[in-house]
Amino acid sequence: MPNKSDTIYVTGHINPDTDSIAAAMGYAWLIRQRDGLDAVASRAGAVNPQTSWILKRLELEAPLLLTDASPRFESVMRQLDTVLPDAPLSEAWNLASRTGGLAPVVSEDGKPFGMINGLSLFNFFRQVVGPRLDLSDHRIVDIMSAPCKDAADQDNPKFQANSHIRDSLNRIYRDEHNDFFIVDETGHYLGVCHQRAALNPPRLKIVLVDHNEPRQAIAALEEAELLEILDHHRLGNPHTHQPIKFTVDTVGSTSTLVSELTAEAGLSLPAPLAGILLSGLLADTLILTSPTTTARDKLAADRLSRWAFVGSGPLKGENIQTFGMAVLSAGAGLENKDPNDIVSTDIKPYESGGFQFAVAQAEVTDLLQIREHLESLQLALNDLREKRGLDFTVLLVTDVVRGSSRVLISKPSPPILEELPFPPLPDGTRDAPGVVSRKKQLLPAILGLLEK
Repeated sequence: MPNKSDTIYVTGHINPDTDSIAAAMGYAWLIRQRDGLDAVASRAGAVNPQTSWILKRLELEAPLLLTDASPRFESVMRQLDTVLPDAPLSEAWNLASRTGGLAPVVSEDGKPFGMINGLSLFNFFRQVVGPRLDLSDHRIVDIMSAPCKDAADQDNPKFQANSHIRDSLNRIYRDEHNDFFIVDETGHYLGVCHQRAALNPPRLKIVLVDHNEPRQAIAALEEAELLEILDHHRLGNPHTHQPIKFTVDTVGSTSTLVSELTAEAGLSLPAPLAGILLSGLLADTLILTSPTTTARDKLAADRLSRWAFVGSGPLKGENIQTFGMAVLSAGAGLENKDPNDIVSTDIKPYESGGFQFAVAQAEVTDLLQIREHLESLQLALNDLREKRGLDFTVLLVTDVVRGSSRVLISKPSPPILEELPFPPLPDGTRDAPGVVSRKKQLLPAILGLLEK
């Protein structure tokens, strides 16, 4: 079984879209196949409705949820055997001889009772024998028949396996014990941990896909070992302690890059994984019509469709257009969605020109849908700005059928945004004909004003 500390977690950005989930799943597979390493696809947030539909269509499980890279106690836990409180001390002696001097004492209900180690044994011997060993008539065999509970130290700290080590550092430093119990959420024994291991935990190995900005990354990224970045967005890369592999390329999706690397390795993806990557590509490029689309994306779409639409696969009988429309429709629409979810599900934070802001995007099949939801969306945008302490928030509502958008901005907003090249409409929104890309069309217009 591979060492857990050697596991590589491939993860996309917070509030993941389909391309982020797809790239994580595809690249983790490629690392396993090409490099022979233990790579696991993970996600930094909840799966959105579009991605959820695609995963169900392809009969795939969502990646592991990993929202924080800070080491947890489970990463430094040793699953030592145990003895019962009423068991003879000789059993603890035998166990300690195999574990390096430690015998956890656990009750029949599975909860820690105490710990037997060299110091607790010495204290027990001193109580039984007294200060003058040469005057004692106690025999070692009699002492070893005493119950383990009499020699156990019951004051050893207990920490939950899934809790962050950093949150307990002060307690670890202050406590006089060198060994701790690791328990589950209900207080049942899982293992033990030595102080030295807790103070020097292994760093999670992380590969970032579909983003390179710390504000969009998994929490506590600075506590992890960042190995690689594979992305197609603007540069905003995090600080690293050593050189890493860094790939940022001008294509329409990270799924395109994963498919290219797969082909370069002489491999072909299983049909379901090819399908999820094709979904990410088609979603990000609006079925290859977005201005972010390149010739490489079109080649990647052909390659992925060849792998995905095989006769035995879950997408048998589909083609790029039919499947692409199904993918876009699965994520489009404002009906039956909470306005707060609409403005926060597909959102990315930015910082520029002294402003902190966030840009969200929602997809519809008809911009007329905005009319009956406008007031609630505006209130949700305003509330989002206040809750996150931002200078402003923006929602780009995109008609994926006609290739056009409306722009909503939180109120109040910086006066500089009045200069955006999108005409204001009577309902308070801004008309953005032909605008479908947050990355290539909306964001550059905002940054151009803020960085004047």
